[in-house]
Amino acid sequence: MSDNVFIFGHPLIQHKVSLLRDKNTSMKDFRDLVDEISMLMVYEITKDFELVETEIETPMAITKTKVLSERKVALVPILRAGIGMVHGIQQLLPNARVGHIGLYRDHDTHEPVEYYCKLPVDVADSTVIVLDPMFATGGSIAAALKILYAKGCKDLRLVCIVAARYGIERIEKEFPDVKIYCAAFDEELNPNAYIVPGLGDAGDRLFGTK
Repeated sequence: MSDNVFIFGHPLIQHKVSLLRDKNTSMKDFRDLVDEISMLMVYEITKDFELVETEIETPMAITKTKVLSERKVALVPILRAGIGMVHGIQQLLPNARVGHIGLYRDHDTHEPVEYYCKLPVDVADSTVIVLDPMFATGGSIAAALKILYAKGCKDLRLVCIVAARYGIERIEKEFPDVKIYCAAFDEELNPNAYIVPGLGDAGDRLFGTK
């Protein structure tokens, strides 16, 4: 894997991913875990964000300190499961705008089909964080990235919870400039292109559907 791929090894994240994988985890707990894992991942995703010097007054003295620069950030969840990751990231990036790309996977061809796209007007000038809990074949993610590149986006980062080798290698090949962040890495896909061991259908487990 290239230097643009980061697999989290932090004990807190690994513990929460294990709970997320458990088929007996309730819908509420599953939703809370996705929220918590997404928030914890923000520290690595943003570690290259620029700081600028400012002056403030503490209760004791006037001092120079650093704050985040005025970087524009857009969160773009891939519908529908990506929505589950938005709130956790917004806890630490409250000013991030949110766009949505709707894609579903054709059950026969396993290819993505676009049905919705609504993005911030300044998305091309933003650091764009694409969100999708499951990164299997990379088909939906590749389709979303193509849409964003067509809109003029340059700084694209992909954040997922469970990723398969096949999907990562595909995105590395087709979009070598995209930074990829994964909470967990699984080697295999089953014949239906689901990640094994994975955690099942993230959308169904988030929203209580089948």
